[in-house]
This record gives sequence, C-alpha cells and structure tokens, in this order.
Amino acid sequence: MRNAAILLAAGNSKRMDGVVSDKILAPLGNRPLFAHSVAAFLASGVADFYVIVCRDQRQLTELSAYAPTPCVFVRGGKERQDSVANALEALPADIENVFIHDCARPFVRPEQLVGLLKIVRLEKAVVLAHRVTDTIKQHADTGHLKSLDRSRLWAMETPQVFSRDLITAAYAKVVEKKLPITDDASAVELLKKPVALVENPHPNPKLTTPADLPWFEYLLNQIVPPLPTAHPFRTE
Repeated sequence: MRNAAILLAAGNSKRMDGVVSDKILAPLGNRPLFAHSVAAFLASGVADFYVIVCRDQRQLTELSAYAPTPCVFVRGGKERQDSVANALEALPADIENVFIHDCARPFVRPEQLVGLLKIVRLEKAVVLAHRVTDTIKQHADTGHLKSLDRSRLWAMETPQVFSRDLITAAYAKVVEKKLPITDDASAVELLKKPVALVENPHPNPKLTTPADLPWFEYLLNQIVPPLPTAHPFRTE
C-alpha cells in the first residue's frame, strides 16, 4: 500500500491585492513558494504519488516545472472542499494514507512529515497545529463577549493526514450535507471521529497578504534550515 500527497495550489490570491498575481508562484529565495513544499515532501520520502490541484491551464504550465513525480494534475473547484474532493477522486486504488497540504505554507519540514506518517498509521487522522496564545473572545449578537479557554484552543495548520478510507468517507458527508469547511479535519468531525494533534514548535505560516512577504524572506534566511538543493526541478 502506498501514500499520497495532495498539494493544494488553486487559491485565487485575492488578499494579495495584486502585489503578486499568484501567491503559489511568488518568489521565495531562489524558487517559487510551491517548490518549497515540494522539496520538503521529496526530502521526507513520505509520498509515493502526488495530486496537484491547480487553478487553470496557465498555472498548470508554470507548476509543471516544479512538480514531483509521479503526479497528476486536477482542476480546483469553486471552494476548497471542491478542490480536495476532486483530488481524492484522482487517487490510485492502492493509496492507504493521504497528506493534504496547502502550498501557501512553504515552511513545513521533512522530519515533521515523517512523524505525521508514523502517527496516521496508528490514529487514522492527524493534524499539524499550534496552540493559540492570544486571548480569544466570542461575540454574541447581543453585543456580549464570552472568553474562551485558550488552553483548549488550537490553530490548525497543514499538512493534515488521514487514512484514505476515512477522509473519503468524510468528504462524502461534506458533499451530502453541502457544508462549507475550511480545513480537512472539519470533514472528519462530521463523522465524529477523533483527530490527533501534533504541536508544531516551528513557524509554519500561510502566505495571505502582501505584508507576509518580508516576514517569509526573514524566516527563510534566518530561522528555517535549508532544504537539500538536489531536486528534480529547476531552481532559477
């Protein structure tokens, strides 16, 4: 049985305000954002097959230069859950576990991917996450505030990793109920199945706005250990 990675790259980059037309292809160091996630997966060796979710033919052409092998490309859907559902349908029959990763998070580390694979074989669902450190309050329509216990609050990251049977059943439920979800663990919640959390002590932010770009360059140059350079895609 093999493991697969779904690499999500079809976001519309609306919040980048035109500073970059496609944040997945935004330059970071000597390679585009997308290539950093690919490099981490290749260095880890956790995936035997890749599904790359792209937005259109133009993006597919650009991403092809950095794509891992073996892989297939699928077209993204209107919403995130549509994109993931399309990718799940493209998986070969012998896939046992599935990584789902948002390539707008370029700082995932190979050793983390290896650790997540070990856990998903036991737990069936595991998510990279970090503890919430801000004070979080819930605002009611009445204007009243309710403080939430931040010791029990976690911010979800990617990759999120699942047994293929579990995540396929979970997304079938999403489609059945026509529910919008913003991460894959939310789909598993619909089945009332447990999800393991792995606390990430390292920065793993998502590129969202133009203000993130200088921060990402700082992280790349000062904090994140360099990935191996010998990968089967161009670096210029």
